[in-house]
Amino acid sequence: MDLRNIAIIAHVDHGKTTLVDELLKQSGAFRENQAVAERAMDSNDLERERGITILAKATSVEWKGTRINIVDTPGHADFGGEVERILSMVDGVVLLVDAAEGPMPQTKFVTSKALALGLRPIVVLNKVDKPDAEPDRALDEVFDLFSNLDADEDQLDFPHLYASGRSGWADAELDGPRKDLTALFQLIVNHVPAPRQIKRQDEDFRMLATTLGADPFVGRLLTGRVESGKLKVGATIQAISRVGQKIEQFRVTRIQAFRGLGQQDIEEAVAGDIVSLAGMSKATVSDTLCALAVDEPLEAQPIDPPTITVTFGINDSPLAGRDGKKVQSRVIRDRLMKEAESNVAIRISDTPGGEAFEVAGRGELQMGVLIENMRREGFELSISRPRVLMREEDGQRMEPIEEATIDVDDDYSGAVIEKLTGARKGELVEMRPSGTGKTRIIAHVPSRGLIGYHGEFLTDTRGTGVLNRVFHGWAPHKGPIPGRRAGVLISMEDGEAVAYALWNLEERGRMFIGPQEKIYQGMIIGEHSRDNDLEVNPLKGKKLTNVRASGSDDAVRLTPPVRMSLEEAIAYINDDELVEVTPNAIRLRKRYLNPHERKRMAKAEG
Repeated sequence: MDLRNIAIIAHVDHGKTTLVDELLKQSGAFRENQAVAERAMDSNDLERERGITILAKATSVEWKGTRINIVDTPGHADFGGEVERILSMVDGVVLLVDAAEGPMPQTKFVTSKALALGLRPIVVLNKVDKPDAEPDRALDEVFDLFSNLDADEDQLDFPHLYASGRSGWADAELDGPRKDLTALFQLIVNHVPAPRQIKRQDEDFRMLATTLGADPFVGRLLTGRVESGKLKVGATIQAISRVGQKIEQFRVTRIQAFRGLGQQDIEEAVAGDIVSLAGMSKATVSDTLCALAVDEPLEAQPIDPPTITVTFGINDSPLAGRDGKKVQSRVIRDRLMKEAESNVAIRISDTPGGEAFEVAGRGELQMGVLIENMRREGFELSISRPRVLMREEDGQRMEPIEEATIDVDDDYSGAVIEKLTGARKGELVEMRPSGTGKTRIIAHVPSRGLIGYHGEFLTDTRGTGVLNRVFHGWAPHKGPIPGRRAGVLISMEDGEAVAYALWNLEERGRMFIGPQEKIYQGMIIGEHSRDNDLEVNPLKGKKLTNVRASGSDDAVRLTPPVRMSLEEAIAYINDDELVEVTPNAIRLRKRYLNPHERKRMAKAEG
């Protein structure tokens, strides 16, 4: 059977997973009466809830005698470590672009990786049936993007289709018949080359492991494309690390190939196919699995370095251990090490004392997803404010710069530019109208300046703005950037919050808690309306007397508290504050619980 390996690239919410659903349906991968969930490739709970692809996943369809292996790649640059490895498995890419929005920052990030590998793209302009679609403008922007990314002549001469993934059609012309995806299937078969590895079937077996999975019955599963040779179940092979160190020898207990949404056991893997192997105990991502006669590892794609670090510690608050079952530092460490095995974009290191761990990664979203997964598994953690990783170049201190692409109503563009180019030390790169009363702003901003900015941005744009960011490069350190301006309200008592006390505190600022919530000394219960921290008593009840007086018996009417998401809480805190994360709660607190102890520490430091 003919073979084609492709990856689908798109920005978050441009319809990539929906299009894969239609490819599976129209290729006959499902029975007619089979119940299939919408966005079938998003198998992770968090992916379904957030509508984003976090983990790269492979599937396979058959079309007129050709098997097409399709890899669904993450759309967000924070999960780019997945993308960089995945692209080494494929021979072509389908770039999906929203006809209204055009190519966005995350598209640019993944496309640059694909073009650098020499992959020939197919461009699909999706959602052309939307009322605000401008497919011709989007197509011009894609060409400009490829040109800016140093695409060669073959890559610039890309074929394109107009499509609606939700309606399940793709055509070469905008006013085509709009019936099905036949045009896309044919273009993939004709434009994407067959794997060159097919010609190497007589050589020794070699395969680069690109993703790590686990099965409760067979153990570790490593997935990758077979680079040369053949492999049968029961054969003994070895694993070699990226630097050439021999890790282990093992017997292959199972070979699985992708068929539709599932995986099927096969007896033999051949060069060019994408398969999963079982039987290893130590081998991991980026290792080469090969015959015993092979000495040299396959070249693994270099992974972009992490740009931020967050400290994961044990939860040592007075309410620790009430929600979660996994609270010890050794259990937290084991879980983080397991994550680092399968996610090459994350690095773990111990802090002095061994009670906390430095986790370095790509961005706040990646950290938020890791913490949310651990929280659902029953962990309790205390999380520090993200810190940006600096590096030295020729004796000069360098910091990471991100490219922020912002779509905002014309009325709010001034406020956004003032915030980004003022205290946050950003540089305006481009500003142009993007239709229907909106402006597109592109700015290069230090990563430090964007930590905690998203909440302010939504306030400034009345919730209508869209901000996307992607790593741009390194630049000399731009000097101090002020953090959060507002102070916080700190509880000075332990107990349950009283509605009357919170009502009296509302004039001091906005509240993060409601009545009857458990609080403790040092916990942050709200944001102060001024720039200093204030210790308050949220347990103070109403003095009761037997005298009735006009005005003293008013009903207590509380403003609903502000409930932060995990990412918002992590971005909100200052360096001397922590986020306490449990399966049922997200709380903010000062790093030192006792206010008197805090004063003593400050005095000792300085």
